[in-house]
Parts: sequence; structure tokens; C-alpha cells
Amino acid sequence: MHISDFDYELPEELIAQHPLDRRDGSRMLIVNRAAQSLTAAEFTDFPRLIRAGDVVVVNNTRVFPARLKGQRDPSGGRVEILLVREMETAIWEALVRPAHRLKTGEHIRFGDSGLHGEVIESSEAGKRRIRFSGNQSIETLLSMVGETPLPPYIRRPQGTTIQDEERYQTVFARAKGAVAAPTAGLHFTPEIIENLESLGATVVEVTLHVGYGTFEPVRVGNIDEHRVSSEFFQITDKAATAINENRARGGRVIAVGTTTTRALESATNAQGIIEPGKRETNLTIVPGYKFRAVNCLLTNFHLPRSSLLLLVSAFAGRDFALAAYRRAVEQRFRFYSYGDCMFVI
Repeated sequence: MHISDFDYELPEELIAQHPLDRRDGSRMLIVNRAAQSLTAAEFTDFPRLIRAGDVVVVNNTRVFPARLKGQRDPSGGRVEILLVREMETAIWEALVRPAHRLKTGEHIRFGDSGLHGEVIESSEAGKRRIRFSGNQSIETLLSMVGETPLPPYIRRPQGTTIQDEERYQTVFARAKGAVAAPTAGLHFTPEIIENLESLGATVVEVTLHVGYGTFEPVRVGNIDEHRVSSEFFQITDKAATAINENRARGGRVIAVGTTTTRALESATNAQGIIEPGKRETNLTIVPGYKFRAVNCLLTNFHLPRSSLLLLVSAFAGRDFALAAYRRAVEQRFRFYSYGDCMFVI
């Protein structure tokens, strides 16, 4: 299949620019694969669709302030850096803009913060390796200088707001290491979680640090040639045991988000058992993939021609997934990170 087979038209005004007043105030499209039905609902209806014995798996990664704004030294030209991952102490892989001007050997300063950077390696697609130095610990300085890295389709002319710093994190965000939020989890509140547990479901946390691989553009025509960059994930013994025991009793595995799905599918062996541990995954899920762990998927609406839309299409079926997207557009659902969601059952 060609990546152009995963396109759809989206009016720009449907791209959510701000979170709703209430986290659980989003709409939800119920995508029933067996009945081939599409039903508009509210996210507060989510618990009633969960059965006793189901396990709801969420990603507890926490977004760190990965966007830095600096100046080329000594010219003063402005530079924007998105930290992707730490390769070794004080050396980060990053995406930079403007990439064509920031070459190996260039130096960057970050105002009067005391933080400095040097480009020590350049590669394709705007990636650079940057060595940081400063008058305090690098972690402290990066936290001082960095901003919450909102996606480019969320336009903040004055930068991120205090509201973004809170609402672009899930209520269960604990393990710092993501450059983007696991957005399906943004709809949850403590009350929703309590409601799920009171109904007999088990809520389990896993960790996948959302990295460049999640939002990297698909640069090939044939989707079978696409490879998603690796990301770190961890599933504890406790989490694996809870998931495996619930599945053995007939409960469903409800993955909250595509990142949770990638972690679970990466950790599942040929016998369908979740194996605990921490490691990198380079699993790429496209139509034709056979799911071994996940029974239902809660997910936001994703960009056209993206690896996330490929994953959803693999789970729901391409034609049905795109039909759901068309219905969401017709009914004026809100799209992308701060948008509404769909529950594929």
C-alpha cells in the first residue's frame, strides 16, 4: 500500500488549539469493528464501555521541557532546538531549525542562563548531536531554559502558557523522558480512573518515552518500507502480572494510546504473554500486522500520512478507520493533541 492511501481532508479550524476547560469534556467516537458502526458519544461514557475484568493500560511517561531557544555564537542568529534523546552524559540528539545554518562546530548560547551548546555531529533531516556545558548541572540548566514542546500545529506566538505546562501532561505522568505527550491519556481524570476501578476494571501503568519516532514523517511511498525510530519502554513485573492474569481470566486489554499499544505489542511473546523489562523498541505497525496483546484502543485523531494513522488503520482496518475520520470531520470533532478521541472496540 502507498502512503497516499492514508490521506484525508481536514478543515484547519478543526485542529484544536487549546485544551477544553475539563479534561474529560472531550467527545468520543465509538468505532465498533464487529458491527461496523460509528457512534458519537462523550468521553465520560468511556467507563460504561469497560467490563469488569478488563485491564486499562496507560502510559505514565512525563514530557520534559525539550524545546530550547538560543542564539548562534557569535552571530546572534536565532536557533530553535528540540531535544530528542540523551545519547550520553550532556550529549543530546536534537532537531534544529534552521538546520542548514547550524553545522558541525557551531556554538550556541542561551541568553544569560550559563548554558552553552556545541554541534559535534550533523546528519540528515535536521538532526544534530549537541554537547552542552554550563555553570550548573546540565539537567538543571535545561529545565530552566526549556519549554514544553507543543506540536507545530498548535500555534503559540508568545510561546507555551502555564496552562500548557499542566494540560500537556496526563494526570498519571511520572516517568520523565517524553518529548511529546501520550495524548489519548490527556482525557483522564482521577474521577474517571476511580470510576473504572469501582466497576471492576484494573488500571495499569507502563512507560514508553515518546520520542522522535512517534511523530517522524513517513518518507517512503511503500508503507512496508517505513521504519519507526526506536523508543525506550518499560513494563514492570507488577504491570505484566496484572495484564497477564486479567487476560487469562478473559478480560480485555484496553490500550490508552498508540504509544501504549507499541509498548504492549513489543513486550508480547509468541505465546501472547507480556514479558516485563526495560528496553528499546523499533516495532513498526502498519496494516497487515497481527495484534497479539491489545483488544481495544482509545486514541486521538492523528495527522494524515502519519505512522500513528498507519497503526490505527492496522487495528481498525484502513477503510473503516478512514470512514471514522470522515465521520469525525462531518460531525465537527476536534483533532490532534488537544482534540477529541475515538474508542476502537
